[in-house]
Amino acid sequence: MTRALLTAICLTGTLAAGGAVLASQNVEQRIAERLKALQKEAAQLASREQTILNELRKLEIERQLRVTELSAVEHDLAATKARLAETNARADALRNRADQDRPDVEARLVRIYKMGRAGYWRLLLDANDLQSIGRAYRTAAALTHLDEERIKQHQQTLADLAKEQKALETRAREIKALQSKAAAARAAADRAVAARTALLRDIDERQDLSAKLTAELESAQQRLQAAVGQPGGRAAAPVLPIEAFRGDLPWPAEGIVLSRFGRQKPVNGVALVRNGIEISLAEGHAVTAVHEGVVSFAGPFTGYGTLVIVDHGERAHSLYGHLITATVKQGERVTPQTRVGMSGRNPGGNPSLYFELRVDGKPVDPLQWLRKP
Repeated sequence: MTRALLTAICLTGTLAAGGAVLASQNVEQRIAERLKALQKEAAQLASREQTILNELRKLEIERQLRVTELSAVEHDLAATKARLAETNARADALRNRADQDRPDVEARLVRIYKMGRAGYWRLLLDANDLQSIGRAYRTAAALTHLDEERIKQHQQTLADLAKEQKALETRAREIKALQSKAAAARAAADRAVAARTALLRDIDERQDLSAKLTAELESAQQRLQAAVGQPGGRAAAPVLPIEAFRGDLPWPAEGIVLSRFGRQKPVNGVALVRNGIEISLAEGHAVTAVHEGVVSFAGPFTGYGTLVIVDHGERAHSLYGHLITATVKQGERVTPQTRVGMSGRNPGGNPSLYFELRVDGKPVDPLQWLRKP
């Protein structure tokens, strides 16, 4: 392999690596921000009273923390494996180059040995005039320099190969450590899920806990009712009235409607009135705004996980709950299909999205406003 070809391989790898580094840095930044937000909510929950909803949320936050940590480890693992592949490619290129150069270098060394200490300078002995001596001198100097360069290049190739071999050993140790770290993160996430499952089983088996959870859910709904009308963010710019889009609003996400709007089946004698619908869909699914407006709230809300409220003007609002994360901030302007967050899980641990729509300050059945499937 020629030096030019080896340089081209390294340059191509460098350019590709540059783009990969930028993408990797963006992922690392998002993961770091996610971990920071989860740790902040975990600290806030630790200082609140012990309610069933808070306990369920603590366990969900613990699960999300471990899953996010696992994502960080898997990202590092993938990046390390990519670096390992690059190092392998460089080592193979150097190894091939060393194998190709070796016969020529060995032949030069044998030739130098046979010529003795005088080497190419013996050519001067055959010169019988000044002009011939000059040519012989230049020839001997050039040949000697060429031999030295070829030998030096080969030695540098061998040194570079040894360096890459050490890098390969380092990458292998890093991968082994990251694999152990990933296994620990998975085990921690599994423990959080098991603890939540045990608590939910206790709630199902004990009427007092079930009644308490129902009461807490009703209280959370009342707090949400009070929070919707509160001002938040910057003043909303004029928007198209939402009333004109009845029956034609886009769905916030595709999924199966599990719970409908209105009065639900009584639990322990308590009938909960649901002001919105619950949509079953995979965790991490994109959730989008159904109409233009301004975000009036984006953050944790007891009973609804991470919640986003969009003010559409004229006392109309849309609410997106059980999000694993919000992708908008208070005061941000949104349009239809703007991503407002990623779907998460309800207090029971089931992947879902809570969607509520309010017109003229009152909850309405979203199914009457969304487009027919």
